[in-house]
Amino acid sequence: MTEIIAGITIPDTPLVAAATDLVRKATNDLLYHHSRRVFLFGSLQGERRGLSPDPELLYVGAMFHDLGLTGEYGSTDLRFEVDGAKAAERFLLDHSRSVEEARKVWLAVALHTTPGVPEHLDPEIALVTAGVETDVLGIGYRDLDPARIAEVTAAHPRPDFKRQILAAFNQGVAHRPQTTFGTVNDDVLAHFDPSFVREDFVQIILGNDWPE
Repeated sequence: MTEIIAGITIPDTPLVAAATDLVRKATNDLLYHHSRRVFLFGSLQGERRGLSPDPELLYVGAMFHDLGLTGEYGSTDLRFEVDGAKAAERFLLDHSRSVEEARKVWLAVALHTTPGVPEHLDPEIALVTAGVETDVLGIGYRDLDPARIAEVTAAHPRPDFKRQILAAFNQGVAHRPQTTFGTVNDDVLAHFDPSFVREDFVQIILGNDWPE
């Protein structure tokens, strides 16, 4: 049975069903509902921007974007975004999607915390970030119909979401602080751990091995 939320159709395909099943098993309610909202808000922002993404690829990008925060898919030496991107790429190749499509979703997941870049790339890449920005940062929130927002959050509630998602970010990267340099996640570590010392880009330049 086709599922429609806030006027957005969840693709009724084996690929989407497999992605949903994988993410549902690998994540908790917080990340599952957040990921579904990312797809829905990304799709709504796409309508507003006049973009036409491949809905299956957008869905996989949205559902896998935080998978690197989990114990099963997270690493100790890579950015969590790259962990999720690699998982999405493998998933799509295993389900007979093209290398080009898999790479597009790799970029969508890997770049979702890199502001100012995704909106200039393919719709699937731009809209995973747009969905994340709407759900986490409130960017574009006031551009959407309140009734459609209410329908999304009725289907995928966000109780205490701000506090819980920050805690999930911290839990997912605290054991690999070196991977947060130059990313939004060093703000998260600094918030939760007063002893955390950020790497300083200027000092790296001034103190490196070049003599001049």
